Amino acid sequence: MKRRAFVSSLAAWPMAAAAAPISPEGKIRAIAEAFLREHGIQGMSIAYGRDGKIDFEAGYGFADADGTEAVTTQHRFRIASVSKPFTASAAMMCMEKGLLQPDSKVFGPQGILGGEYGGDVAAVTVDHLLTHTSGGWANDKDDPMFQNPRMNHAELIAWTLANQKQTHKPGEHFAYSNFGYCVLGRVLEKVLKLPYDKLITQEVLSKCGITRMEIGGNTLEERRPQEVMYLTPKPAAAYGMNVARMDSHGGWISTAGDLVRFASQLPVLLNQDSLRAMTTHGISEGYARGWNVNKVPNWWHGGSLPGTSTIMVHTAKGFCWAGLVNGRGEGLGLVLDKLMWRMGGVLKA
Repeated sequence: MKRRAFVSSLAAWPMAAAAAPISPEGKIRAIAEAFLREHGIQGMSIAYGRDGKIDFEAGYGFADADGTEAVTTQHRFRIASVSKPFTASAAMMCMEKGLLQPDSKVFGPQGILGGEYGGDVAAVTVDHLLTHTSGGWANDKDDPMFQNPRMNHAELIAWTLANQKQTHKPGEHFAYSNFGYCVLGRVLEKVLKLPYDKLITQEVLSKCGITRMEIGGNTLEERRPQEVMYLTPKPAAAYGMNVARMDSHGGWISTAGDLVRFASQLPVLLNQDSLRAMTTHGISEGYARGWNVNKVPNWWHGGSLPGTSTIMVHTAKGFCWAGLVNGRGEGLGLVLDKLMWRMGGVLKA
């Protein structure tokens, strides 16, 4: 090549490189990193897929406070209330096997958990727990699950029934209830004769090819292998809760990929009648049995704890995704939901 032509080609090369199209992976990275900067979040993990297979997964930012441990697809996060669809699925599977009925009583002499409880509490059924219509124990400032952290499950349930009366009759009012799903976990333990984490592993996770989900620890010292740190404005605010006691309503840790494996294989776990029942709303038009729902129909659940925000989505077309971050802020759940839809659009473009 002549010298003049060679010099011209060198001059043209940066412009050609700059004009090269950005890959979907590059676009998603740019979107994710801008989100982390804007909201002051340290790290994030995402996954997309269908039918138990992962089409795309990635980690961005950092798993620790010092910014030395990069988030990977193998990092696990507290998933908070995204735990509820796992508990609901196990309950629906028990109904398929005839071990439970929707109208099975929970408390009182004839209830699954027994006890000398009278009045409206004795009318609470399994379906009331699934649909958050038990009549009390809402996720508000008096949420029992964030009180008496040294009590075990049995002690907390007894204390709550004795000290927090229902405000409505069962079946008449929707009030999102962490305590209701805590009780549902104890119902499952009773009928399956296994600890909650073991029964979910055996009945749900193993059938989806999931091997690394487990109940999280309470303190920073109990941080599991490849688990992120939870970062909060108030130091250590994420490590003053009894997360292990939240098991059936908010205690699991998971990768984003394993959430997609679960959400995308619900038809493997449940027959069509059970799947329809689990995703058909009751009193609340926006909530069914362990899932938020809409008319599309899409199903999803979000989660939030100090230092944690999460989302898991199953779309009407069977495309599923999960997004996990180790931070929390006002309105961040809605922002994270929109972000995941936006990045999903890049993948489908």
